[in-house]
Amino acid sequence: MSLSEFQHPLWLILLLVPVAIVVGYVVALRSKRRRTVRFGNFGTLRAVDRGGRRWFTHVPAVVLVLALVSLIVALAGPQKDQQVPRNRATVMLVVDVSLSMEATDVAPSRLEAAQEAATTFAGNLTPGVNLGLVSYAGTASMLVAPSTDRGPVVRAIDRLSLDERTATGEAIYTSTQAITSFTESLGGPDQAPPARIVLLSDGKETIPADPTEERGAFTAAEDAAEAGIPVSTISFGTMYGTVDIQGQPQPVPVDDASLNRIAEISGGDFFTASSLEELDSVYRTLEEQIGYEWKKTDASRPWLITGSLLAMLAAAGSLVTHRRIP
Repeated sequence: MSLSEFQHPLWLILLLVPVAIVVGYVVALRSKRRRTVRFGNFGTLRAVDRGGRRWFTHVPAVVLVLALVSLIVALAGPQKDQQVPRNRATVMLVVDVSLSMEATDVAPSRLEAAQEAATTFAGNLTPGVNLGLVSYAGTASMLVAPSTDRGPVVRAIDRLSLDERTATGEAIYTSTQAITSFTESLGGPDQAPPARIVLLSDGKETIPADPTEERGAFTAAEDAAEAGIPVSTISFGTMYGTVDIQGQPQPVPVDDASLNRIAEISGGDFFTASSLEELDSVYRTLEEQIGYEWKKTDASRPWLITGSLLAMLAAAGSLVTHRRIP
């Protein structure tokens, strides 16, 4: 434990007191033995020798010193890192509703599994997090603005429906703008809470065809990064998914590469999930990342309890061995 882990490290100077007590106790014992040897008779010497073997008579003094050490450490205010719920954060949950999400390689379908997992995610997110919802196919729609009220988000997730094409860049731009507007309503970037975009998709962007174009996904990810908003992406599905288009099965494999690149550009995390269970696991990880933070918290109570108990034990032991309280 370093000095930086104490709120009031100067109190640790008092640790010199128990050290001085130990030194004084040892000196006093040796002085007593020398006086006894010099001036005592044979019977006294035998008693002293027998007493020297009674090591337990020194236990109360040892316990008292340990009690003082514990109480001094408690005075110094030791701290520990502890995971605590955030009381402020902003998250935009983005869900791909393009036609490829109808694939049943994830039962009952990619979209239905995504809806179930997103509903659980919204319900488990810590209360201090403002959560919004964006859906996208050929265009992006902000269905719910960031709020701590989970009801509108859950209801909007339940109403998600499929549409044609995939405009991932538009979804990121829409989410970034929603977070920026919400931040401004809170008093500007200096008072802005941590923010994150969580984007779930299964396929490659189709509008525009090149993600590096002006409204493309990679360009939007760069814009999010400049705004200090990481985009965590979830590639949901398998390489073997298909959908029926005019009676013909059309392969709709997941596109891990582009989603991974979006996360890299924006400073977010990339996840993959090929089942509802895996998606739930990803969302649980995100819940911990987004909903909790590590803070220094007071850790003096265990030291205080230990010191108090040891002091009482020292007093009780002294009464038993010496018939007095030290």
